[in-house]
Amino acid sequence: MALKSTGRTHWDGDLFNGSGTTSLDSGATEPMRVTWKARAEDHGGLTSPEELIAAAHASCYSMAFSNTLAKDDTPPTSLDVTATATFVPGEGITLMELEVKGDVEAISDEKFQELAETAKNGCPVSQALAGNVPISLVATLV
Repeated sequence: MALKSTGRTHWDGDLFNGSGTTSLDSGATEPMRVTWKARAEDHGGLTSPEELIAAAHASCYSMAFSNTLAKDDTPPTSLDVTATATFVPGEGITLMELEVKGDVEAISDEKFQELAETAKNGCPVSQALAGNVPISLVATLV
């Protein structure tokens, strides 16, 4: 069975002077304000589509990597994942950088690196970005 996830934005005004409010139908967060300035210049306490994509990628990758490690009989004690989306006005999202620090017992660094890459390729958000946005990965075993 498919689960649909919905986000909504109400926008007032033009691109450069207007602003919007983005919300998640799940109610998991309060509505978030968005503006062009927050997207292209400085967040200033607001969010952007790229920040939301980065958050989605970080959570998706953490799930994919924890599952990949568990299937290898080396479940993680913990994973800390950071995803950073680079946005260039006029070009779009030009890079997604994933960084993971993992506390995993009884695994070699070589195997950790291999499984980190496998998880990157299997992550549904990575797959959605593949062919459109380069994705880098730095994986550190702690």
